Amino acid sequence: MASAIPAADLRSFSEYLKTSKRIIALLGAGISASSGLPTFRGAGGLWRTYEATDLATPEAFEANPDLVWQFYSYRRHMALKAQPNRAHFALAELARKRKDFITLTQNVDGLSPRANHPSEQLHLLHGSLFNVKCTSFYCSYSRNNDFTDPIVPALAIPKNLPEPTPSTGDKTGEEATRSLYNALGIAEGEEVDISDDRVPLKGLSTDLLPHCPECKEGLLRPGVVWFGESLPLQTLDTVDNWMKAGPIDLILVIGTSSRVYPAAGYVDKARAKGARVAVVNMDRNDVGSSGLKPGDWFFKGDAGVIVPEILQSVTGEIQ
Repeated sequence: MASAIPAADLRSFSEYLKTSKRIIALLGAGISASSGLPTFRGAGGLWRTYEATDLATPEAFEANPDLVWQFYSYRRHMALKAQPNRAHFALAELARKRKDFITLTQNVDGLSPRANHPSEQLHLLHGSLFNVKCTSFYCSYSRNNDFTDPIVPALAIPKNLPEPTPSTGDKTGEEATRSLYNALGIAEGEEVDISDDRVPLKGLSTDLLPHCPECKEGLLRPGVVWFGESLPLQTLDTVDNWMKAGPIDLILVIGTSSRVYPAAGYVDKARAKGARVAVVNMDRNDVGSSGLKPGDWFFKGDAGVIVPEILQSVTGEIQ
């Protein structure tokens, strides 16, 4: 099949990539949409009527840990049903071929780790659905890459909850949400809340939720960055130190608008260190606060198709 990428752009990028040593990639939701994964607001559809502050803040967890855990358990379940796509595998292979390449992901879905992306070259800006940590002030317990589903028996997906399968043909991740609404008999745009008989969410007592195996007292919480929380300082320091260590040849901006800090800041910092910018996105107008400059590349389309093709000069063909 003929490539949708203009031949001159692909040729110039491929030649530049082959000589690039210090490379950084910034990933957003667009790369996961290529695996058919619903967005935060679309995750299951049942939670569309909740504000983010009802589901993704420390205060929400303190007030309703059962509701928050049901939301995140469903997101974990959906993420595990999705599969890493060829873009995830291509970036993992680039990391193996270029030891001075790092990837920063704003995604929490675990798809990059499941593509065997070298962990020392992968930095999770917003944490992961599959990391957990104790909420007790006196306990520092945490564990990473826990792909158990459900994480505790009480959080098993209810048998009467339809299981929409992520579709690699759905490049927005919304297909799964629509199929769930249809299966529950909920009309598009209809207001639904937790008291609706069609919504199989239930109140769970605290003792049925994930507890810390170390202190035995504290509840475990998802290891994601909630609204109002700071990004992981150790991760930010590691990335900043890498950026300061020498000139940067290239920054790949994949599936993200790069308009929100720190994402926007990384593009500007990389430019200041000499980097050329390559953007992979569905919308040419969605390329960050600084826009495209002479010498940059813009590749329009599905990340799962575009990324393996533009990296092929270094990674080889990705199946």
